Amino acid sequence: MKKIIKVGNIECGADKLFLIAGPCVVEDEKTMMDTAEFLVGLSEKLDLPLIFKSSFQKDNRSSADFYSGPGMENGLAMLQKIKEQFKVPVITDIHYPDQIAAAAEVVDVIQIPAYLVMQTTLVMEAARTGKVLNLKHGQFLAPENMIKPVRKAEQAGNTNIMVTERGYTFGYNDLIVDPRSFYHLRATGYPVIFDVTHSIRKYGIPSSDPAGGSREFIPTLARAGVAAGIDGLFLEVHPDPSRALCDAASQMCIDDVTEFLKPLIDIHQVEVKHRPKF
Repeated sequence: MKKIIKVGNIECGADKLFLIAGPCVVEDEKTMMDTAEFLVGLSEKLDLPLIFKSSFQKDNRSSADFYSGPGMENGLAMLQKIKEQFKVPVITDIHYPDQIAAAAEVVDVIQIPAYLVMQTTLVMEAARTGKVLNLKHGQFLAPENMIKPVRKAEQAGNTNIMVTERGYTFGYNDLIVDPRSFYHLRATGYPVIFDVTHSIRKYGIPSSDPAGGSREFIPTLARAGVAAGIDGLFLEVHPDPSRALCDAASQMCIDDVTEFLKPLIDIHQVEVKHRPKF
């Protein structure tokens, strides 16, 4: 039986679809506040529970010259401001054990990046905070093996866990989303999220290059994921993706998000009604 995870007032894994969304990396205050204001309004309009997402650091950029975030202190301060002003739960990545305590003071959900999900010390130390963990499926890891980091978190005493699909390495610099992955992630017993915008990234190509992401596949993949029974949808969104400081080629424009989400909510309602009993 799937566990329902509480994030603020949101019951993640219940019958209502929920949304994790925000800019890839914390940028200037106007960009962050405008995006948060839009997403909170959208959440209310569509009755779609929201967890606001942005990273204070992206430590896996393909060049040391690329923007990697404002740093932990400034980034967490911005997330704290958004959390307080808009009364919305927040989620961010951590990369190193020494970031965990500070992040846990601010965020509602600690996210373990896909590249780092098998790092035992990182996962277990994050788990010991008691915070909800979002474990992202490593691109290198068979989906059925996501039970391994889940078990590490449980061994550390934490069963407040969610798992996120974001594609598997397929050839060079490309990702593939295998629908069987949603089945395997659901078998962990925890809520399943689909990070659709990261799944269309083209690695090895600068994120500012239009060839660095295949946005045309986002609607198809999102609909497939929702129909397959995900509990939450993960989107990186920006007021002007062409000017985003990270993942410019794959983030969605906030102007497109409302109409994009409406059919997904309808599909989810049908899926829940006819969900297989296994």
